[in-house]
Amino acid sequence: MAVTEAWRTPFASSPTVALKMSRQRRRDTPPELALRKELHRHGLRYFTHRRPLPNLRRQADVVFPRVRVAVFVDGCFWHGCPEHGVRPTTNNWYWQEKIARNGARDTDTDRRLTEGGWMAIRVWEHESTTQAATRVIATVTERRIQGRPYRRSAD
Repeated sequence: MAVTEAWRTPFASSPTVALKMSRQRRRDTPPELALRKELHRHGLRYFTHRRPLPNLRRQADVVFPRVRVAVFVDGCFWHGCPEHGVRPTTNNWYWQEKIARNGARDTDTDRRLTEGGWMAIRVWEHESTTQAATRVIATVTERRIQGRPYRRSAD
C-alpha cells in the first residue's frame, strides 16, 4: 500500500477497533462540557461549535465573537500532546501522518485567526478545567477591557 495514498483509506485493525472509533465523539466531549460548564458558572456566555471566520472551514469549540476569542479543546491522542499523546503500534504509518496533519492544521488555524484579529486558545483535554477556565476568563476579560469593537470581518 502506498503511504502517500494512505490518508485516503483509513481502516480499522479489527471490528472492535472499528466500533470504538465510530463511537468517538467529535463534539461535546467530557473535557469540553466541563470547560463550558465552568465558564458558564463564572457568568460567561458563548457560542459553541461555530466558525470564527466565515471563510475558515473549521469550528472552534467555544466562541466569544464580540471579543474575538476562539477556544479549542484538543484531545491528547488526536492532536499529539507531548505529555500524553501515544503513538499506536498498529497502522503507525497512518496515524503518524494523521496526527502530524492535525498539528499542521491547528497551526494554520491559529495563524489565520491571529491575522483576522482573533485570539485562539488551545486547551489540552488533560488540563485542569479550573486552570483552563481561568485562562479563558482572563483572556476574555482582558480583551473586553481593551475595548475590542465588534465588527464582522470582510473575509
